Amino acid sequence: MTTNGTGGNIVHLFKDPPPEQAAPAAGVPSRPERLWVRSGRVVRTVVGHERAMGAGRAVVRHGMYVIGGGRIVVRRVWDSRTAARYERMLRAAEAAGNHDAAVAWEERGARFRAARHRRRMDLLTAPVQAAKSAAAGAGATVGALLLLGVVMALASEDFTELGTPLMAAIELVNGLLFVASIVWGIGVLIGPWAAVAGLWAVGRRRQAAPNWTLPARERDDAGAPITPSVVVTALRDLGIPTLRKAIKEMGDAGAAMLSPIVLAGCGVEVDATLPSGVSTIEVQNRRRKLAENLGRHEHEVFITIPTAARTVRLWIADSGALDEPIGPSPLVTDPDLKANYKTGRAPWGQDLRGDAAALSLYQRHLLVTGLSNQGKTAALRALALWLALDPSVEFRIADLKGVGDWGMFDGLASVLIQGPTDDHVIEATEMVEGGVAEMERRLQAPPGTVHPPLILVVDEAQMAFMCPALDGEKRPYGGSKATSRYFMAARKIHNQGRAVNVMLWQGTQDPTDQNLPKLVREGAHTRASLALGTESQARMALGDKAVDGGAAPHLLRQGLDKGTLVVASDGIEVPAGQASLTVRTHYISTDDAGEVATRAKAMRDGVTTVHVLDTGQQHDPLADIAAVIGTAPRLLTQDVLKRLAARNAKAYGHWSFGDLTRVLEGTGAEPYKSDGRMVIGRDRIAHALTNRPEGDAGTAAG
Repeated sequence: MTTNGTGGNIVHLFKDPPPEQAAPAAGVPSRPERLWVRSGRVVRTVVGHERAMGAGRAVVRHGMYVIGGGRIVVRRVWDSRTAARYERMLRAAEAAGNHDAAVAWEERGARFRAARHRRRMDLLTAPVQAAKSAAAGAGATVGALLLLGVVMALASEDFTELGTPLMAAIELVNGLLFVASIVWGIGVLIGPWAAVAGLWAVGRRRQAAPNWTLPARERDDAGAPITPSVVVTALRDLGIPTLRKAIKEMGDAGAAMLSPIVLAGCGVEVDATLPSGVSTIEVQNRRRKLAENLGRHEHEVFITIPTAARTVRLWIADSGALDEPIGPSPLVTDPDLKANYKTGRAPWGQDLRGDAAALSLYQRHLLVTGLSNQGKTAALRALALWLALDPSVEFRIADLKGVGDWGMFDGLASVLIQGPTDDHVIEATEMVEGGVAEMERRLQAPPGTVHPPLILVVDEAQMAFMCPALDGEKRPYGGSKATSRYFMAARKIHNQGRAVNVMLWQGTQDPTDQNLPKLVREGAHTRASLALGTESQARMALGDKAVDGGAAPHLLRQGLDKGTLVVASDGIEVPAGQASLTVRTHYISTDDAGEVATRAKAMRDGVTTVHVLDTGQQHDPLADIAAVIGTAPRLLTQDVLKRLAARNAKAYGHWSFGDLTRVLEGTGAEPYKSDGRMVIGRDRIAHALTNRPEGDAGTAAG
């Protein structure tokens, strides 16, 4: 230790530290270790900073522009000097199975090789010809200059002018050589940099740098335009070795496997003919990866199978287009719209191409399914609202959710059941059984009888299949066995109802074998599904054929694709070769639905809606007849019978025209003819009720 002039102690730098400081405490890093840790943190902070990362990406990006541009230029030169281009096009045509194009490219390649051979043969004699041409040119030039000198000497009478033109030419050549030496020096310095700049420009224009090196605004390629090269690259990178190898052998001509890309609604459509050894199912199973390769979300790419063999049809939406709502329903915008059950089509929505999707309901049982809160009731109700604009159609509706979604059909439907309890399920079952009775009555009518359409709507039908209630004979209302009342009634209508215009529409959610039995779901002519959870549910909803053909309601986004459903039906125009159609339905709010229902009511004479089926032991036929006639001045006797059966199936389900006449005989309200058809008058029934004797109000149920 030494002492400075101020008396302070200075510890020698090379002296060992005191014993208490010789070793750090256990678990405490030494000073060099702390320095290394801090240095590492600084390096990580600097390297991980956005500016540093951006600078690094910029260096790599511009370097790759030069390398990629050189590769492109070399490829272009090689293609221009060799037959490589024709070979690629020939392989592409062969891979696509286009033999005519393959022959044409082979002929063009042969012509190119013949012309190249002639040029090479000409090069063998070119040096001799060039030497002769140079000698002749030089001699002619010297001769011309000497002749010019002679003329100048004669004109000036000075024979020293003979060599003036020749010397001037020599001096000119000497000056040009001097200038060339200067330009050459500058060119040697600038030329390489100009070449690099040219290669950089080519690489920049062709985006030769990797995607990760691009700036953030350019690196996000979502929504980029769909071009043949984009589609081919997306298919190449699907991870299918056979497909990747085939496309690689095609080179730049891989786009030959594609049809022209055409605009299709809010997206584009293109057919891709797959090379031999690649099946369409392999591409379908990689839908998400294909969508991401195309810069789209999974729900923005749909894959279907057209009629051509080994071909997949890709529909690729504009980025974000499917999140935009479609326009309002024509039911709301056109107050003069009318429906026709037999020849008309319900304006249900739009397909993915943006074209109107209209559904024929004529003699087709209907099933709409999907997860809860996806728009099932709205989609089913929109069809019923359109058909309500045909006054000949009768509705009997059971809403087993009971929150008022079908309330606007009060005054339109002859039966309206609303509620989720087992009692409501029992009423819905008896309503469907009443439809079976009406179907059997129609089947026994004389041949040629025209039967007006009767539509039985059961919304939330899974409640009926899952109902545990038993009737007085211990028969279950729910279930899927032969003893199940609802199941058997639905099966009977599916089997024979179409022939006499008795149709069953069902809406159900989250289908399983328990809440939607196989025989019932397969009995529907039109099957539509909103978003579902699994592929097995999609197969239950639409059938194996539709799902194998590309239908994928299980890939719709729950909560985001509300109102979008996949339809399998012969009642809607489906592109050739496809088994289903994806439809974005028009949403009709409850208020708008009420206005449409009001227009439909104005087209009818008046319908008395039965809200609760009368299952009691006492009934009043005369009062019931007055109730079912409602506000109509008169009603056909056959319609009176139908409405009585719907009002109380136990009491009136077996009634015939003779029973109706017997009850009204002697009351002054007997049926009479109007326009050649038997009717019952409202005023006559009211008069009979007013003047009937006391004690005749109730009659035991028969």
